Amino acid sequence: MSKRCEWCGSDPDYVAYHDTEWGVPLHDDRRLFEFLILEGAQAGLSWLTILRKRDAYRRAFAGFSVSRVARFGAADIVRLMADAGIVRNRRKIEAAIGNARAVLDIGESHGSLDAFLWRYVDGRPVQNRWRRMADVPTTTPAAAAMSRELKQRGFRFVGPTICYAFMQATGMVNDHTVDCFRHRELGGGGRAR
Repeated sequence: MSKRCEWCGSDPDYVAYHDTEWGVPLHDDRRLFEFLILEGAQAGLSWLTILRKRDAYRRAFAGFSVSRVARFGAADIVRLMADAGIVRNRRKIEAAIGNARAVLDIGESHGSLDAFLWRYVDGRPVQNRWRRMADVPTTTPAAAAMSRELKQRGFRFVGPTICYAFMQATGMVNDHTVDCFRHRELGGGGRAR
């Protein structure tokens, strides 16, 4: 049996997410937007809760089409607040819509959300070499810088801890522990920060 990061335990949803998604470099704007929204929705909750609601989020938020979500209005907020499949927190819902509008602005100024976000790691994943999950930070200077700039651009629910979790999920950093089989598969052994 392959050794995994201890955080995923034995829950089948967590194991599948760990083995196939977490830490895989993403360069697709729709998927990056999805993770920004999901990481913000997770604030104060467990990631497993959000992971299990992801299909409902995809339905509720138009498959995470940035342009469609950016056009959501008051009626959509009412609809989303009544959707038991997602986290029904008005501030998080309104933030998701506002964040979509901010992503459109980033597309105009930087060409893509991908180009904007990946500059925080010089365009390639940071390969960390953590021995234990206790060694993994909850934020870094790069995540704090990302958070500051996103907030300046009008994003909400993008604090430094959320930004670092986003960076981990989207493969901007390889935070699989060195004994995890995914660490090497995702390029572990490259540059370290």
